[in-house]
This record gives sequence, C-alpha cells and structure tokens, in this order.
Amino acid sequence: MDKEATATSHSSASSKSPLALTMGDPGGVSGEISIAAWRKLHKAGPAFFLIDEPSRLQSLGANIATISDPREVPDTFANALPVLPINAAVQFTPGISSAENAPAVIESIERAVAFALDGTASGVITNPIQKSSLMSAGFAFPGHTEFLESLTNDAPMPGDRQQGAVMMLASPQLRTVPVTIHVSVKEAVKALKPAMIIDCATIVSEALIHDFGIENPRLAISGLNPHAGEAGALGAEDSLIIEPAIDELRARGVNVRGPLPADTMFHEEARASYDAALCMLHDQALIPAKTLAFHEAVNVTLGLPIIRTSPDHGTALDIAGAGTARPDSLIAAINLADQMADRRLSGS
Repeated sequence: MDKEATATSHSSASSKSPLALTMGDPGGVSGEISIAAWRKLHKAGPAFFLIDEPSRLQSLGANIATISDPREVPDTFANALPVLPINAAVQFTPGISSAENAPAVIESIERAVAFALDGTASGVITNPIQKSSLMSAGFAFPGHTEFLESLTNDAPMPGDRQQGAVMMLASPQLRTVPVTIHVSVKEAVKALKPAMIIDCATIVSEALIHDFGIENPRLAISGLNPHAGEAGALGAEDSLIIEPAIDELRARGVNVRGPLPADTMFHEEARASYDAALCMLHDQALIPAKTLAFHEAVNVTLGLPIIRTSPDHGTALDIAGAGTARPDSLIAAINLADQMADRRLSGS
C-alpha cells in the first residue's frame, strides 16, 4: 500500500501556519510525549505549538517559550517548545485524571480548532483525553471525533467534498475505518444502515484522493457477521444492509469490494489489494490496526473542514511520570497532519 502518508516530513517551519497541539489529560503522558516530539522535530519541523499550562511543561523538564500568538512559532520552534498558555486552571498529578481539569482540556481543544478554522494553524493534533473524567464533568460527547464534528459543523468543506466525521487508523501497514464507533456492539448493529456505509465510504474515498494523494483509491468493506453472513446462514445484515450499500457505491464510481469476511482481510497479501478497509464495528477496525502498528498508528478524523490527527493510544495513566512513554505515535501524527496540510495547500 501507499506509504507516502506516513513518511517523515521535512517541510520548512515557515512555509505554512504551524500545527496546533492540544494538552490532553494533564495527568497522563501527553506532556512527556509532547516534549519528546519537540526534541525529535525541532531542527527539521514540522513546527507546532502546544496549548497548555507552561509551568506544568517546565516541571517535566521542558525548554519552553511562552507565546501569545501562533505566528511567533517560526521564531521560537528551533530553540524551545512554543506554549500558548491555557486560561483555565490546571492541577495535575502524574497518573491521576481529575474532572477538575475538564475545563482546561476542553478549552485547549476548542482553541486549537478555532486556530485551524481561521488559518492561524494548519491543522490540529490532539493529545489523549480521559473520556470518563470529562463526562463526569458534564462533557456531552463520547470522544474527540464527535466533539470535533460539533465544533466544525458550520464551516464549509474544501471543494465539494462530503462532510461528516469519520475515524481512520493509519499506519504504513494498514488504514482501517470503523463505520460505527463509540457505541456498544448491540447498538452498532441497530444503527447500521446502507446510507451510513455509503456516506462513510464516500468520505474515505475523497480523503484518500485529496489528503493522502491516492489517485484511484481501493476500498475493502468487511461483513458484519462471521464469514460475511454465509449467504444468510449466519445473519442477514450482510445481504440486507452491506451489499446494497456496495452496489450503490459502485454505481457512483467508487472502487469498492465486499462484503468480505473480516477474519481474512488483514494478512499481508490481502492488505496489498486495497488502500483502506471499512469495518462495521469499532474493534473489527482497531484490533488489526493496533496489532500491526501499535507504536506507529495515527488516529485521523476525515470529513472535517480542518485537519485533525492524534496518537493512537490513550492517556497511559499507569506510566505517567515514569519517563517511559514513547512519542512514536504522536510524532507520526504530527508528520501526517503536516503532509495533509501540504496537500490541501497545493489543492491536490
């Protein structure tokens, strides 16, 4: 498959707006991996700034430059990690996630998105959040994807592309997309409709063309039931819901095949036959992605008017403060966001 989307970028820090990096949960590893990412990237870019509490980064040993405007980033990035101070109070203890930090965590995301919408930032990279802590403070969304969709609903998509938040896990080995995301398996099956699959596949196909540079993207679509339903013997959803969606996508000119048994879609030979796999359930998509590239995979939200990527792991509260957190996925997320921004700027 095409590996260009995850190659390291060496674009000039001054060639476009910097990337905005959110603080994530302050009790997790976001500060540690953000500092490590800056140390890896500060000489060659891509340039980014962190929306966070400067004192907490300093307590973690960071060499920071407090900024008041993202336009200061090109002059500071090579020598110090640029930090735009958060307005809300931040209290943090490594390894402990607190609902008291929810206003700061949410503010960081909202400001990053606002910068991306007005062009001050070329994209957003979100550090991991602790959803349970946010929800206990009244956060109304099951995750980043849904929150980002709500923040960008009124902004137009570039060109005539279809809008609607779609989650992709991208790595050099595999791109997977769960059609249903943060719901139970029972609710996912109830929610699954042909129109949902059609919309998801359309957004993925358009993103692969415009954001990943793949001229004629090939999509593989999984079945829902074992053996893709075994002609109805193991469930009717594959023939009643998934097959009609595939027929309509083909009629629209999308290069798609399926429904395919999910247990035979992810070996090396199978992966070489498509550019992205659409899966009906969250774990159908994320288990192979994380098995093949746990430290390299990037969470990308497609179908938004802004670019958003994220490391494909959680807050890692169990190792926060230990100095062992790996920044690989965050670095990959920064590089991928930079490459996507380049493509959008070039109009590809």
